[in-house]
Amino acid sequence: MRFLLTVVTLISLCATSTLSAAEKTKHVLLLGIDGCRFDALTKANTPNLDKLISRGIYSPTALIQGERYRKSDTVSGPGWSSINTGVWADKHGVIDNGFGKPNFEKYPHFFHYVKLSQPEAKTVSIVDWTPIEKYIVSSADVSIDTTEYKKSVVEQYDIADEKGVNDAIRLLDEVHPTALMLYQGIVDESGHTFGFHPTVPEYISAIEKVDQRVGKVLEAIEKQTDEEWLIVVTSDHGGAGKGHGGGHTNPDIMHSFLIVSGAGAEQGKFDQQVYIVDAVPTLLSYLGIAIDDQWELDGHVVGLKQKPATP
Repeated sequence: MRFLLTVVTLISLCATSTLSAAEKTKHVLLLGIDGCRFDALTKANTPNLDKLISRGIYSPTALIQGERYRKSDTVSGPGWSSINTGVWADKHGVIDNGFGKPNFEKYPHFFHYVKLSQPEAKTVSIVDWTPIEKYIVSSADVSIDTTEYKKSVVEQYDIADEKGVNDAIRLLDEVHPTALMLYQGIVDESGHTFGFHPTVPEYISAIEKVDQRVGKVLEAIEKQTDEEWLIVVTSDHGGAGKGHGGGHTNPDIMHSFLIVSGAGAEQGKFDQQVYIVDAVPTLLSYLGIAIDDQWELDGHVVGLKQKPATP
């Protein structure tokens, strides 16, 4: 009798486990690390970013501009606009950090498409470069700018990045966002202050700080046992010397990276050219959202096991 009860219990547990796996809800994190060179990332001690790479597919040479249009500067305004909208600068209208004539009404932040397809979805943006929150973000249930103002810009971003991570951890538990965008700025500011290069200790240290914070976010995500997450990590540009403007012919600036990680991601290294605009369609497709041709996205779905949903 005791043996029979044990068998019944085990069968019940197995069935519950299978059911739970099938019922997991899908969620996405777009993690942006401003001004991060991949060759510096590989030199730094980054166990958490390494974990994401090992659990997915990556490219060390994702391009920050496409072939069609290269008149935009190689700076954060066009970069983050392209990453968050999935289109290049001739469409979203941001060619520098001035945001003079943005066209986000026609080419909106990817949260717009999430809410359009899944009105009940929760969307959260946490940044500390104010123009992202001021100009780019839309359709966010929660939009937070953690910017601090200190004498040292590096210190400013160090504090603001930490605050952003703490907010992300809190909201993962309180809101359970379907789509979360988290931005970290200290790497870029360390590059501007000390230099964008793997041989610069301060630049490497900034990458390692971000990695430690990423670890905290991953730990919080792993606690959400009824959720399955796809995590896409990228940067808006690289850097050379202490800058990155006008870098159209410099691969150290033109190359970002793209990591697509999670149970739904393929494994290994991309064997085709990928672009920063590929982040948005990949995130949307993972959520089961069909890409409508009328959105005119320039990016493509990359690195997913599942086939894209059709309209």
